Amino acid sequence: MKKVLLASACLFALAAPASAADLAARPYTKAPVAVASVYNWTGFYLGIVGGGAWENGSGDPKMKGGFVGGTAGYNWQTGNVVFGIEADGSWADVSASATGATVVPGFGVATATASSKTDAMGTVRGRIGWAVNNVLFYGTGGYAWIDNKITLSALGVSVSDSKFHSGWTVGAGVEAFFAPQWSVKGEYLYRSLGGETYFSGALPTGTLNFHTVQVGVNYHFGGPVVAKY
Repeated sequence: MKKVLLASACLFALAAPASAADLAARPYTKAPVAVASVYNWTGFYLGIVGGGAWENGSGDPKMKGGFVGGTAGYNWQTGNVVFGIEADGSWADVSASATGATVVPGFGVATATASSKTDAMGTVRGRIGWAVNNVLFYGTGGYAWIDNKITLSALGVSVSDSKFHSGWTVGAGVEAFFAPQWSVKGEYLYRSLGGETYFSGALPTGTLNFHTVQVGVNYHFGGPVVAKY
């Protein structure tokens, strides 16, 4: 029995230094850190946009309707601040019409209809915002335009005239990436368009003011997501 105990003690004494040396030689490995995605807004983008517009005014009827089109822009990011320029153009159906009785010389009283329709609209704007990783809150403003047509109809005869109105716009929005190169945005714009004179000076119009709410989807070139470890 004493011989067995003595042999066991000797084996333990020989094995302990070897185990300690093995532990000391084994390198320390740091646990891997999870990957975090950092979104960089700098770059060029293209997208589609659509929404609704309604005229701001005290009289009736008021013009209202919808529009759909395309947009293009470029962003520069420094820290959390994002600067950008954006242009958009849309096909539109924003209109109003009024019907009433009018006196037509040689015909007496007749029913007449006057209608106004905006069939195209667009803007060229600057943007400045604050980015919180993949979400951008921004204000925007710049140049606005519409192509508008007025039609007068009476006794089965219609005459039309189209004019290009220029003005300004201001608004705000929020945009967010939902995939590495795709973002979605919601935006409100107030557009004020200067008056024009239709039918060779016979029918002047005042300023046209529109509220517009629009949503869009943009594709960003160059891959705005940077993987950070």
